[in-house]
Amino acid sequence: MTPVVEKVNLAQKLALIDEHWSPRVAGELNGQHVKLVKLLGEFPWHTHDAEDELFLVHRGSFRMELRDGVVELCAGDFLIVPRGVEHRPVADEEVEVLLFEPAGTLNTGDVRNERTRDELQRL
Repeated sequence: MTPVVEKVNLAQKLALIDEHWSPRVAGELNGQHVKLVKLLGEFPWHTHDAEDELFLVHRGSFRMELRDGVVELCAGDFLIVPRGVEHRPVADEEVEVLLFEPAGTLNTGDVRNERTRDELQRL
């Protein structure tokens, strides 16, 4: 059986997302998920004890608040939050982000609330 090779257009896939803080799986490789998400407002402080996370800004800007500082991210920037680092993304205006993290990573890490997504939709 030949594996499927398919091009993904970020803008087209992100246009299918109509809610904030609800990541969607856009692809998989080597046990990792490529997720797309729209952010707006503040997310709760949280950490991931076993997973690193990569945040790549496609459109817009946001800040990643860390307990020891703040990192401002704009379109084209990416940031890797190492496992165990407490963080909180904050977007004053809507921003489109690509996430790269191990499959099964819970979006709210060690926190469970109304934004926790146990099952992610696929695009």
